[in-house]
Amino acid sequence: MDQLKEDLKKQIIEQLNLEDIQVSEIADDALLFNDEGLGLDSIDALELIVLLEKFHGIQVTKPEEGKEAFMSINTMADYITRRKAEQAV
Repeated sequence: MDQLKEDLKKQIIEQLNLEDIQVSEIADDALLFNDEGLGLDSIDALELIVLLEKFHGIQVTKPEEGKEAFMSINTMADYITRRKAEQAV
């Protein structure tokens, strides 16, 4: 799971063009859409949806799932792990 979290941080930095942020600066439990966290906005949320499909083969089909999944790196990693387990069944 730690590798997934590191990969997610790298993918977010790349996908959202956050060149001024380092992987080590993103805490696993930092709120992604909070000014005290990464301060992402609704456009960034769309980019995160693209990221999940591009890198992990996961489509977010329900808005409420996206809201829960995109709270933090931890919640994104949990969401990816859960969805991949569901797809494997």
